[in-house]
Amino acid sequence: MAENTGGATTTSRLLRAEDGRGDSERDGASGRPREPWKGEFVKSIVYAGLDAIVTCFSLISSISASRYSSVDVLVLGFSNLVADGISMGFGDFVSSSTEKDVAAKERAVTAWDVTNYGGNEQEELLEQYQALGMDISDATTVVNIFAKYKDIFVDEKMMAHKGILPPDEADKPWKNGLVTFAAFLVFGSAPLLSFIILIPFTNNDSIKFVGACILSALALALLGMAKAKIAGQNYAFSMAITLFTGAIAAAAAYTLGSLLKNVAGVQD
Repeated sequence: MAENTGGATTTSRLLRAEDGRGDSERDGASGRPREPWKGEFVKSIVYAGLDAIVTCFSLISSISASRYSSVDVLVLGFSNLVADGISMGFGDFVSSSTEKDVAAKERAVTAWDVTNYGGNEQEELLEQYQALGMDISDATTVVNIFAKYKDIFVDEKMMAHKGILPPDEADKPWKNGLVTFAAFLVFGSAPLLSFIILIPFTNNDSIKFVGACILSALALALLGMAKAKIAGQNYAFSMAITLFTGAIAAAAAYTLGSLLKNVAGVQD
């Protein structure tokens, strides 16, 4: 079992690295699409960052609409930020762990099928290649070559037949959770900074809220630029999407907070 796990890890790394090979030779090719930036924690950072900014700013908008003081905004804001950060980080850890465990279980099942029903597994892979448009002769050659190397054949069967990448032992779910938690705190702090930075200059909560709007917009724009860089997208379009998302969420929270204040009969 240990031997198979090691083979799976090696094969997995080779498969994941395949797309990166030859990039330097292709960089100068005319008309080639922009290469996206590859990072181990890209999903965690972008997802946590966007969620943190929108969630925290929406909370500030709702509180400000209800005419609470800036102290209330800071207390509720940071308390919510830490609680949500822990929840997001733990959620990412659990989901990443589950995904890895499922992949490992699927590989064990596939390895057993290949060991005990090798002929049937080869036939299924052959049919899969033919369905993708491969000639019967070429498909047979490829399957026969894969059949000589059990670990590679199992991994290829997982991807072609089940659409699942083999598990990589180098992946550490706790790192994903930690990165998500850190990214949530860093990006989520942006809307709250205004209520701290402006303390020596003004006691006007409306001005502090305007400052929070500006800082949130800047944070969303930077995150949109980062997302565009990572995914190789248009910068302006990506920034517009993130800003629009934040604006819709904040407007909904502010409106709801104001309506609930009026319904409850709270006086300014």
